Amino acid sequence: MLKLYVYGYLHQLTSSRKLEREAGRNIELMWLIGKLVPDFKTIADFRHDHASAIQIACRCFVAICRALGLVGGGMVAIDGSRLRAVSTHEKNYTKGKLLRRKAHVEESIALSRRA
Repeated sequence: MLKLYVYGYLHQLTSSRKLEREAGRNIELMWLIGKLVPDFKTIADFRHDHASAIQIACRCFVAICRALGLVGGGMVAIDGSRLRAVSTHEKNYTKGKLLRRKAHVEESIALSRRA
């Protein structure tokens, strides 16, 4: 199930129903999970029951990618996109502001898991 979840994370499939559909039609995913097609409810229950383990696995995955030099985290590039600039004080982020925001988001996730 973790393989299925990581596959969904890497391919931006966040819905349990979409993951169920992909497991039944995508050859790569069939090979990865051994031709098993879990029900969307099973996928959703797995996410709910193992949320902290999934979070740890994702952090380890990113750490491995950084150690291998696949992810630097120093630069973000947007290719071919035209964006309207927003330079208000509220929309500009410093390193400290981002760290506080990250802590707030992690706290919100922890609170939602307890509920």
